[in-house]
Formats: sequence, structure tokens, C-alpha cells
Amino acid sequence: MAMSDARPTAHAGAHREGNPHDPSIASGPPMPAGQQPNRYAQSLSTPGSFSVTWELVPGRGAREPAQEQALSNALEAARGGRIHALTITDNPSGRPALSPTMLGIEIRALGIEPLVHLTCKDKNRAQLESELYALARAGVRNILALSGDYPVEGHQGRPRPVFDLDSVHLLQLIGSLNNGLPVEGPKGVAPLQPTQFFAGAAVSPFKREEAEVLTQYYKLKKKIEAGARFVVTQVGYDARKFHELLLLVREQGWNVPLIGNVYVLTYPAARLMNANEVPGCVVPDSLLRQVAAERQAPDKGREARLLRAAKMVAILKGMGYDGVHIGGHGLKYNDVEFILAKGEELAANWEALLPEFDHPQPGGFYLYQRDPETGLNLPQRAPLGRPQRAPGSYRVLRFLHRWFFTPKRGFFGVMQATARAVDGSRLEGTFDFLEHLTKSVTNDCQHCGDCALFDVAYLCPMSQCAKSQRNGPCGGSHEGWCEVYPGKRKCVYVRAYERLKAYGEQETLAAYTVPPPDWSLYHTSSWLNYFLGRDHTARRLGIRPPAQPPAPSGEGVRHGVAEPQAGRPQAQS
Repeated sequence: MAMSDARPTAHAGAHREGNPHDPSIASGPPMPAGQQPNRYAQSLSTPGSFSVTWELVPGRGAREPAQEQALSNALEAARGGRIHALTITDNPSGRPALSPTMLGIEIRALGIEPLVHLTCKDKNRAQLESELYALARAGVRNILALSGDYPVEGHQGRPRPVFDLDSVHLLQLIGSLNNGLPVEGPKGVAPLQPTQFFAGAAVSPFKREEAEVLTQYYKLKKKIEAGARFVVTQVGYDARKFHELLLLVREQGWNVPLIGNVYVLTYPAARLMNANEVPGCVVPDSLLRQVAAERQAPDKGREARLLRAAKMVAILKGMGYDGVHIGGHGLKYNDVEFILAKGEELAANWEALLPEFDHPQPGGFYLYQRDPETGLNLPQRAPLGRPQRAPGSYRVLRFLHRWFFTPKRGFFGVMQATARAVDGSRLEGTFDFLEHLTKSVTNDCQHCGDCALFDVAYLCPMSQCAKSQRNGPCGGSHEGWCEVYPGKRKCVYVRAYERLKAYGEQETLAAYTVPPPDWSLYHTSSWLNYFLGRDHTARRLGIRPPAQPPAPSGEGVRHGVAEPQAGRPQAQS
């Protein structure tokens, strides 16, 4: 990612300039006959349009008041005609709720587009693929691809998290389905019928630490490269941060619509977000005090919070965003209509509202220099902090990698020859045991066999990230700390950024997408898999497996994609 100081070359905010985004974001593969156009996709590609989504939370249960209220809200929204799509959360805050797929199907039948949140926390890659087939069959096309909140509550205790894929991988899967996924069948490999998904991603610019901010944007780059067709922000109330993201998208030439998150902030929600009880949502102390004062009014602050939301809509539209994502506990359709109408009324003088959304985090990092006239940002980058000296353990691992694991250097040839001799021999078990023992001590190795240490500055994302994220941080970190272990464990990508920054290499975290682990290699030697061309790093570096006889027809195909053989006989069952 060339995170340079280049001037903007592309425009988010088509509604301001009259320049539509690339029409391909809304077209995709040809539509089956009789299928209605995707109104949500059209709202993000039509000049002059300002897209509006409203978030519904299904709640726990099947026919409880929460589900009936969600459907009642959906019916009002469908009749009102102002909302382009209704977004449906997927087990928000890590707690069980009605499936967004099921509710999305019901909402679509009411005549309005659903935008289903699809998260990786509770489903492996096979189940995610199955869920996408169900959505495609039901004609639900809009997807917000997310890693998801860490599971915290379930039947008889806390559920086991899955996180087999991350949001980047999920977007790749959706792209493969849209292109017609090749699948092995009785007559060889053939593509499935293309799907029509319109998938987007989320990003959080509302981070305090430099490492958190930059790694969020590195991962955003991967999401866009993986096929994200729109981007929604996390919850935050700092106008300068909203503007920062807009400048970055323009600077990088990413032709992707931006949606600003407008959360109608009650005092209970503000208090939880301020205490970091809602991962990724940022309410600084200054705003919490303001909301606390507002609730002393006879209406408990209702008018003030709706007006705040309307002002955010005005600012985002004036700033150049392509739409808004409205959410909040207990909102009714009339509230949303008020927010939108008042926002339109205030939009002409949006810059005058900016001082009300000056809520920086103490010591917070901004990617761009501050504009003293507007309080927003100049297009010039702000200086980065001074690099810190890398820890000694990291320097040792870099030395070992250079001399033993870098192709065509040092002892790589000796190591590869040793791997060939050990592979399949009686020494393989001992070799694997010693490797795992060594890496357990130095890297808390999980023995997945498809090692990502090379990708994350020799920090294991499978053991040191609670969500096993292989392509960058989730959105839940707070002040550099892990969402799941606040105050105890630093986010692994904050640590990786600081290590790499000591050598000026921090942008390597954005250089390529790390695939999900291949679990057929689980509990095998990652060193043998690397030197013998079996794992993802070997494939990326062009390390080929030893020559072997051609595979019988049908072998070497996994999920419709031909892959190299493992280099030794596989157990038959």
C-alpha cells in the first residue's frame, strides 16, 4: 500500500460532484430473468443519490417482541420509501439472536432490500458458504462482511469462537461465488451459477494509537482488493476522523462508496461505549458528559440525541460521504424520518456544525495534519511517531530467517535438503516434536502446520490474536489493547506494526493477503511444509514441491481450486 502524501486522484462522494462511481460496483454478473434491480446498490452508484440504511437488531428468540418490532419497523420503512436498505445484525456483542438470514428473507418479502451482516465468529468456511447459498436462493443480495464480535454468551456458558475465516477471506469467498465457483463434479471441474451479491466491509478510523489507525487502513486495502463494493464506518463522533477516512480513500484512488455510521446515542449506550463495553464503538469523556447533561431534560434527552444524529447526517453529506447507516436502541421509523429531514435542512451549513463534533481522544493519532481553518484535515500527512528499538527476540528471529529460511540465501539449500530427507522417514515425528517445542516456547505455536509467523513479524496470529485474524486487526481494539483481553494483552497487530516500523517495513502488513489456514496440514511440521512447497508462504515465494508422479484424476482439487499435492501419501478412509 503506497501510503503516500499524494494529492487526491479519485472522489468518494458522487452525490456532491455529480460523478457516479464505476457502474461495475452495482452491476456484477448478469441478473437472472425477472429479478428486481438492487435498489441499495443503485443508491450508491446513481449521481445525486444519498444512500440511507437503518439498522435492525433481531434480538434473542423467534417470536418475541423484539422480532415483531423489527418486522413492524421494516414494514413502515417499506411503506415510507425513504430507506434504501435495512441492515440486520448477526449476533451483536457476541450474544445469540435470530438469524439475520431468516429475518432478511422476511424483510425482503415486505418489499424492501435487506442488508445482512455476515460474520465469521460462529461459522467455519463451509457453513459460511452454505449460508451464502441460502441467501442467494432467497434473493438476498446485500452483505456486510465482518469478522464479528467475540462470543460472550450462549447456552450453558460461553461459546467457543470459530473465526476460521476473517472478513477479507469472506469477501474473497463472496467474489468467487459471484464469478461462478469452480467445483469438482462427476464430469470434472465446472463452475456453479454466478451469484449476485453486493458485499461491503467495515472500518474503524476512531482509533487512538498510530499502530491501530494504520493497521485498520492496511486491512481496509485488503478488503477493497478482495472485492468490497462499499465501506461502512464503525461508531464514532469525531468529525476529523470521518474526514480522515474520506481523504485516505481519495488519496489512494479507491473507487468505493463510503457510508458514515450515525448512531443515536442514549445515555446508557454512551456509558457502555465510553467504558469500552461495546467493542469498536468510541465515546470520549467529553461526549459522555454532554449526553449526561442532556438526559436531565424533561424528555430525557430524546430531542437532543435526534438532533445530534441529524447534524451528523448533514456533516457527512456535506463532507462528501455517499450515505449514512442509522442505528440506535428503540428507534422508530418516525425518528429516522425526522433525522433525515432535519439533516437535509442543515446540510447547506454543515461546516458551522463541525465544532459540535470535535471529540478527539486524548493523545490520539491523526493520519493528516489539522486544518486550522475548518478543524478538519489538510491533504498533507502528519508525521509518524519515532520508531522504537525492536525487541532482541525479534532481531534474533530476523537473523535466523535471513540465513535459514530465505530462498537462495545462506543455509536455505541445506535446510531444504534436510527437509526432503526427513519427510516421510522415521525421523519425521521427532523433527516435528522438536520444531513444535521450540516454537511453543518462542512463539506460542498452535501447531496449525500452515504457519503465519512470516506474515506478522514473527508473532503467531493463531495464538496471540483472540480472533485468529491473519490479515490485520479486528475493529474491537481499544487504546492498543485486545478487545478480549483489555489491559492484559496488546493487539498482535499493534505489536507487529511497532516491530516492523523499527526497520521501516510497517507497510508490508498491507502488501499481500494471507490465506486462511489449510487444516489438512494441522499437527504437521510447518518447516517441512514450507521447505517442501506445501504451505501458503511457500506458494507465495515460489518454492515448489519435490517432483512427484502425476496425481490420479480428481486429486489435488479442494473447493474447486487445484492445489499442489502434499508431497507424501495421504491416509485413506
